[in-house]
Amino acid sequence: MTTDTADLFGAPESGDAAPKPSQTAPAIAGAEVAPGPTPLTHDGADFPPPPAPPADPETEPEDDGTLALDRYAERAYLSYAMSVVKSRALPQVEDGLKPVQRRILYAMNEMRLSSTSKHVKSARVVGDVIGKYHPHGDSSVYDAMVRVAQDFSLRYPLVDGQGNFGSRDGDSAAAMRYTECRLTPIAELLLSEIDRGTVDFIPNYDGAFEEPQLLPARLPFVLLNGASGIAVGMATEIPPHNLREVAEATCHLIRHPEATLEDVLGIIPGPDFPGGGQLISSPEAIRDAYATGRGSLRLRARWKIEELARGQWRVIVEELPHGVSAAQVLSEIETLTNPQPRTGKKEVSQEQKNLKQLVLGALDTVRDESSDKAPVRIVLEPKSSRQNRDEFMAVLLAHTSLETSASVNMTMIGRDGRPQQKNLVQILREWIDFRYVTVERRTRHRLDEVDRRIHILEGRMIAFLHIEEVIRVIRESDEPKPALIAAFGLSETQAEDILEIRLRQLARLEGFKIEKELAELKDERDGLQHILDSRLAMTKLILKEIQDDAKKYGDDRRTLVEAVAAVAPAEISVPDEPVTIIVSRNGWVRSRQGHGIDPAGIAYKAGDFGFAVIETRTTWPLIVIDTNGRAYTVKVSDLPGGRGDGAPITTLVEFQDGGKLAQVVTDMPESVYFFANSGGYGFLCSVADATSRQRAGKAFMSLEKGEKVLPPARVFGDWIAAASENGRLLVFPRPEMKTQSGGRGVIVMALDEGEALAAVAVPADDAVLTIEGAGRGGKTVTIELKPSQREPLRHRRARKGAPLAPKVKPERMA
Repeated sequence: MTTDTADLFGAPESGDAAPKPSQTAPAIAGAEVAPGPTPLTHDGADFPPPPAPPADPETEPEDDGTLALDRYAERAYLSYAMSVVKSRALPQVEDGLKPVQRRILYAMNEMRLSSTSKHVKSARVVGDVIGKYHPHGDSSVYDAMVRVAQDFSLRYPLVDGQGNFGSRDGDSAAAMRYTECRLTPIAELLLSEIDRGTVDFIPNYDGAFEEPQLLPARLPFVLLNGASGIAVGMATEIPPHNLREVAEATCHLIRHPEATLEDVLGIIPGPDFPGGGQLISSPEAIRDAYATGRGSLRLRARWKIEELARGQWRVIVEELPHGVSAAQVLSEIETLTNPQPRTGKKEVSQEQKNLKQLVLGALDTVRDESSDKAPVRIVLEPKSSRQNRDEFMAVLLAHTSLETSASVNMTMIGRDGRPQQKNLVQILREWIDFRYVTVERRTRHRLDEVDRRIHILEGRMIAFLHIEEVIRVIRESDEPKPALIAAFGLSETQAEDILEIRLRQLARLEGFKIEKELAELKDERDGLQHILDSRLAMTKLILKEIQDDAKKYGDDRRTLVEAVAAVAPAEISVPDEPVTIIVSRNGWVRSRQGHGIDPAGIAYKAGDFGFAVIETRTTWPLIVIDTNGRAYTVKVSDLPGGRGDGAPITTLVEFQDGGKLAQVVTDMPESVYFFANSGGYGFLCSVADATSRQRAGKAFMSLEKGEKVLPPARVFGDWIAAASENGRLLVFPRPEMKTQSGGRGVIVMALDEGEALAAVAVPADDAVLTIEGAGRGGKTVTIELKPSQREPLRHRRARKGAPLAPKVKPERMA
């Protein structure tokens, strides 16, 4: 199924995106609008409209009214995708709300549930929203309302909830028949101008009511409260920000339209989460996230050291990263100190045992003392007061959610109606454009009201000055309205108003009031017209309103933005000791202390035999490559020791898609190896680039069907040797081989049809190259080539090489 993204998001066929109704010029009074497009004319001749394009048999229904199943499925899926993307999951850049949130706030505003009114049952609001604007399940509406009422979910809650609206520990809210709600004061920034002609209204789902397309947000709420949602093919994760900082940055951009991202970041250092915490990412990482609209930020809890008697101390965690609860942290510590076997395993892994020993060696007691006075208070008591405090916290930060990451994905519906990932400056500039349009519409709406009122008052003043004659005309006329119009030159509106007012409104005192109101309205009209005529005057008004709102509703930053030198290490600190890794052909692995172990003295399980005996160190990683080319990483310190049979390697890694043990490598992380497959492709890669933090490993070597992974060769010299199974050897310069972190690589050696690459090596330039294999009669043959003997075999990469003498089928090369 192929569909242009412009079709999905409703783009026009050509030219710029069609302007929103809010951006169109106001209609001219008295102008008639043609019901359809006017044909173009040239020299008095009308051009007929272009003929309709011919029907496409692949997209149009057949004559019998049928439609191909694939086309129907495509249309249905696109319709669903558009609905989810534009009408459910993504917020608007103008007001930062999703449709369900907008409908909840509008319904509450229509119910007069302001911040000063009495709370009403949440069920009443939910019923109103479902019945009038959002024809979906009550749980979807109530859940959305609960979220915008939680002060730990939103930086600036929009609904003031009374009752149980959930907790930061994951407790759900009480049923809607128990809780009560009303709007918060800050919700006025979204709704205060809703009835001033600022936004367009559209019919609701059944046409019985109208609902706003947008709310006239007085500040960029898409940044203030952020958003989170998953659509079809895209998602959004916008972090919240501080109101004062966003307002100041907005004003700066209004005053300096050419301002850069660096200028804005000088005002907005980063997100400001409702629960506080500390943002520890580097300034470069924060800048990249805001420059691209996508990134990942590191968050850390904030704590203090509480000194106790006799030199004792403990740690009090007072703020947690956004989205982390005290119950979650305690649960993670319980999992570390009391590990359970993973699914499908009979006992805990060596890694779990090491973590348990590490945590129990540092932590003595953990308690949750959170209360209404202290929303977060986790007490951590160390095993000994003599242990290093930084190391104590480093262990907990590395293995619990006291330090975590927060993704940034600022995808939203832009002013052009299209979903897009936007950077920080884009968001602010689009909202500023929206604010100019909103203020212009609000000013024109008020100017129309003032003009109408002035027109009415001018008619009343005429009636006041000619009260006796007005009464006479009304008394003597069968049709007083046209008589008043003819006698005093009034408009129909003025005549209608005079006929409906009470006589006491034309008393002498009322005349003074009319004159005073007329003067005030004319002054206001001049001011409104000045705002519409002067861009500078409108800019000053917008700046003043933003500053006033920031002063009224702003508060101090909660999240500390302070980078740390290094993120807490995720690895357990182990002593650097020499060990020997023993791997059997059936995948059993173990370690023995020290080096120099005789392979002949190693025993294996019945029916098993040795695969690899490698001397390494406890701080080096063990890379396991399976038959599918995936690479898995095992910590050498996690391997079972002693003289037993060890443990299956499947308890340490999770082979994917039926993969089995193919090769193993262990060395210093900076060591470079030559990885190749039997299909004749390979690449150079360091051990560090081959490592993976996931038990499921990572895609490393791309293999075709039937290809095998050859034993990796440690890089010692500047020449690579490759041998084919037919007994040919090629030696070529190492710089011709590509260095990469994985993939297919490049051709190592040209092979005949059905031939395979057998072995590779990268010996030192002055070392002897040893080739072992099967000779005539299956006898083992060893060939040793000195550097001078390799000289005739040297050629360019991807050549066939030369036959070995004596003839041998290579099996191993070093």
